Amino acid sequence: MNGRRPVGAIDTIWLNMDRPNNLMVIDGLMLFDGPVDWSWLRAALQTRLVERYPVFHQKPVFGRNPWGSPHWEDDPEFSLDRHLHRARLPEPGDDSALQAYVDEHLHIPFARTHPLWEFHLVEGYGGGCALYGRFHHSLADGIALAQVLLDLTDPAPETSPGPGTGHASVDEPEAAESPTNGWRLPISAVGSAVARGRQALGFLPTLARPSTYLRMAGVAQQTGHVAQKLLFGHNPMTPIGGEPGIRKHAVWSQPLPLEDLKHLGRMSGATLNDVLMCAVAGALGRYLVDHGGAAVDLTTMVPVNVRPPGEPLPRELGNRFALVLFTFPSGVAAPLHRLAETKQRMDEIKQSPERVLTLGLISAIGRSGAELERSLVNFFAGKAIGVTTNVVGPMTPRYVAGTKVTGILGWVPASGRQTLGVCIFTYAGTVRVGFKVDAERVPDPDKLVHAFEQEVDHLTGLARAV
Repeated sequence: MNGRRPVGAIDTIWLNMDRPNNLMVIDGLMLFDGPVDWSWLRAALQTRLVERYPVFHQKPVFGRNPWGSPHWEDDPEFSLDRHLHRARLPEPGDDSALQAYVDEHLHIPFARTHPLWEFHLVEGYGGGCALYGRFHHSLADGIALAQVLLDLTDPAPETSPGPGTGHASVDEPEAAESPTNGWRLPISAVGSAVARGRQALGFLPTLARPSTYLRMAGVAQQTGHVAQKLLFGHNPMTPIGGEPGIRKHAVWSQPLPLEDLKHLGRMSGATLNDVLMCAVAGALGRYLVDHGGAAVDLTTMVPVNVRPPGEPLPRELGNRFALVLFTFPSGVAAPLHRLAETKQRMDEIKQSPERVLTLGLISAIGRSGAELERSLVNFFAGKAIGVTTNVVGPMTPRYVAGTKVTGILGWVPASGRQTLGVCIFTYAGTVRVGFKVDAERVPDPDKLVHAFEQEVDHLTGLARAV
């Protein structure tokens, strides 16, 4: 085991941001078509998580100085049994029963005297079982933890619980892969020229080109738009707004095939991510109208991974992500019009410096002290209803202890007064959407799931007609 090490500045934000009505806990769920061997799972957690990533056997320790930084320290009383639980669902063991089990744990904070994570093997789920994981956000961001969850899986049924026989990666959807296209070159070149004078002369011909000035002027204008959005943006008053309570609900859809949705994207010049976000927007609009409100556009936060593509996770894990604000066109009723609007708004984000600006902002907040951190995070969280993640998982089936994984979901936490988080996870040719909502403000999230499935059916029908 490794010894003491400091908690990173960004990780410290989430360590300090726990509130009873919005815990900084990331929830993950893996569904199986059969039973998972308990002994195999224990051995895999030990070799693939605890021994690979030190934070899984470390606890946070705060100094006596309130202005000092916390650090990770090995838990001398670490026991895997404290972090791995086994439960069985009551009959009939369906989605509702599993959702009720998850709901019982969503509001429970971690004791900081031990590492901040846990797994539950939930048996009696249909003909299979489920693995429910909870991780404090200070350990890592959602993209990294999705990868950690997949580290437990293998590409074939016949495997041992050792370090792993195959690597499955997660990625961001196509629409979020390169949100800085169109401005990355001049900005990176300027930074390189400033940092290393010997490259400055080589950059002068580029600066002399009129196109470079036009692009940099465009970046400056986009920066102003982003700043205005971050400082003055807000969500309208709707039935899902208000102060969140303690209790939360998590619900999810059945696995839905992707092929027709991909076809619609190709025919319309949109990405699969555009199509899925369009379906979520339609579901939100339906829900608002069904609850006596108007179908208006709602803003969500979307995490963007800033790790270099293909880079393996560091042993220390940690948070390395930026955030962009995406406004769902949930006020647009016509599906194809809504899809076109979704694509346009996504394209604007891809051409915007928003990711870099928010990354710098998050880093600065992480060095501002606990009280100011809380105020700043709450201020910016107030611009959105919650957080939406869209993760591209493995395209072929994965296995745990020889049992096939049938679905994967994961929700990142809400902050401040946020009440509704969305998880979109594509896996093995299918997609599931999950909603994690405040129980007081969104009392019937099953209607969101039903509305999403209706939207997908409608978009699928359009794809087949085309």
